Amino acid sequence: MNLKQNIRFTFLIALLSASTCFAQEKKSKGDEFFFQYQYQKAVTAYEEQLANGTLSQKQFLNLADAYFQTNSFDKAADAYLELYKRDTLMDSHHFNKMIQSFTKTEDKDKKASFLASMSSNFPKELMVNMEFNDQLLRTDTVDGLDYTTFNLAANSPQTDFAPAFFNGKLLFSSGRQQDKRYRYEPGNEGYFKIYESMIQPNGQVMEIQLFDQIAKSNFHAATPYYSSQQNKVFYVLSNTSDGELAFDANGKNALAIGMQSLGGGFQLLLKDLSTSFYYPFYDDASGKLFFAADFGDGYGGTDIYFVYTNNGQVMSAPINLGPRVNSPGNEVAPYIFEDNFYFASDVFYGLGGMDIYKSNIEGDEFGIPINLGPGINTEYDDFGLIIRNDGDGLLGYFASNRPGGKGKDDIYGFKVDEKPGLRTITFKGKVVKSYEPSSTVELAVVRLLNTEGTLLAETYSDEDGNYRLEVPWQKGVVLESTKDRYSVFKKQFDETQLSEMANSEYNIKIALYDDLVEEKEGQKVVKMDKFYFGTSSTQLTPEIEAELDNVVAFAKAFPQAQLRIETYTDSRGGSATNFQLTQARSDAVKKYLVAKGVPGNSILYTIGYGEDKILNNCTNGVFCIEMLHKQNQRTLVVVLNDNVLFD
Repeated sequence: MNLKQNIRFTFLIALLSASTCFAQEKKSKGDEFFFQYQYQKAVTAYEEQLANGTLSQKQFLNLADAYFQTNSFDKAADAYLELYKRDTLMDSHHFNKMIQSFTKTEDKDKKASFLASMSSNFPKELMVNMEFNDQLLRTDTVDGLDYTTFNLAANSPQTDFAPAFFNGKLLFSSGRQQDKRYRYEPGNEGYFKIYESMIQPNGQVMEIQLFDQIAKSNFHAATPYYSSQQNKVFYVLSNTSDGELAFDANGKNALAIGMQSLGGGFQLLLKDLSTSFYYPFYDDASGKLFFAADFGDGYGGTDIYFVYTNNGQVMSAPINLGPRVNSPGNEVAPYIFEDNFYFASDVFYGLGGMDIYKSNIEGDEFGIPINLGPGINTEYDDFGLIIRNDGDGLLGYFASNRPGGKGKDDIYGFKVDEKPGLRTITFKGKVVKSYEPSSTVELAVVRLLNTEGTLLAETYSDEDGNYRLEVPWQKGVVLESTKDRYSVFKKQFDETQLSEMANSEYNIKIALYDDLVEEKEGQKVVKMDKFYFGTSSTQLTPEIEAELDNVVAFAKAFPQAQLRIETYTDSRGGSATNFQLTQARSDAVKKYLVAKGVPGNSILYTIGYGEDKILNNCTNGVFCIEMLHKQNQRTLVVVLNDNVLFD
């Protein structure tokens, strides 16, 4: 960027410069230039201090930021790295800038080394997001859509950004000057105002005029969003008092969010003299008001938050969208279209400065943010996307400072046949025990493979059994899961099933071997409650079948198990008769198991032992009560290869 573009950067993305007008003297000339966004002059002044040995740690961080803003990425990377080594002042937002600097200088080894050393300190969602997008951008499989993109003829030499639909019109923000008495010096242009224009069939706009349905202000009034259901416009405006800018104790003027009922009154919704709020978006479906802000305790710079509202009236404290959406960078400009959440971010794994991302809305959660790729994004700043249905396709707008525009930031329109952003498949839910769904399984591996067996993604269930996998859309996938001494879950899904699943949860059921077997008579057997055949009968009662179903479940969970069915009786009756009876009972058990789906070759033996293995003293000729005789009547399903099953 040149100096002019550097000044533009302060407002380009998040109106950040509007939130930091300082009214007091600075400690040094470098500080003065830095907080006035004159970054090249700040570099010169700070370098003089550095040479004189009078540069403080905080000023050194300012110098690193000034290098970054003036595209001196080699120097920025070195400065950030030095600060990182000193373990001072570097927060996650500056880590993001440092990694961006490595990327800009194409120092891939240093970037990889730093990420490897710091990955454990980053939220796991950030690392998953990075790996997913790195793969997409590297393989050029973002969405394959054919965009028709055009620069709006209505753009000015100043900053034009933040488009918003207003019935058949387009609202937008601009720094084109209306009143020379009120001029925003850091941007060297007018305070931002909202304009309206008529959308033409080709997407261009005409009849540009100042939007006069909001309260008049001499200062910023920008980034509108119009809710047709509420018939209200949400926008940001400078904090004022008695018609003049209002500053906090540190001399900072921040931005508030207001709500204008068209044809009605105005309300301030979110205001803090020390915190700026940016890019409001009101979701009619949920009543949530989304916005960006930097409260100082988020995941990076500006994060995206929402508040619950009652017809726009704020009813809750701000709620952070969390690390799936927010990153160490800046996130701004939220927008929802057909269950997709669009926003802009300058997180380090993008194409350049600000990139536009799409995330699937999954109930109260969000899918992996997906970079829209080179069809929309460039190595420059691209942000503020809006989109709507238009005939057989879609019409959208966004802002960018890419070369070839008319001003600092220009608004671009685009037409496309389908929604921007790669279609993905999301599997999420819990890994649970198949026989006890309330018991979750942690650290189970969960994999998605394509139908050819190629691994697409892998994760492990967390301490509560939760898992989540998201991959580019496939016509069919195989979901697998297991854990040491657990069964293997494996299921194939075709395209129809995947479409029907949408964003619903899918719980994976696996069985722990040690829960299903026990030690009996010196051998491992499948757990069953004891059951009894009728006298001299081989008939399986419903009670017996219910217990044998445990064996069916075991054999399906562990198909590699080799089984032996053993049946015993008491000493009453003839010895030969008892042998025949118990053999017939073992054979009846096998017949039932095979009929229920247990492979016949998994049952190696069926044996009737008759009265050979009496467990107590109730042998031939000994009087025993019925209870003692019944102790000897039993059927066991023995796991023959227990000792080698998991080798």
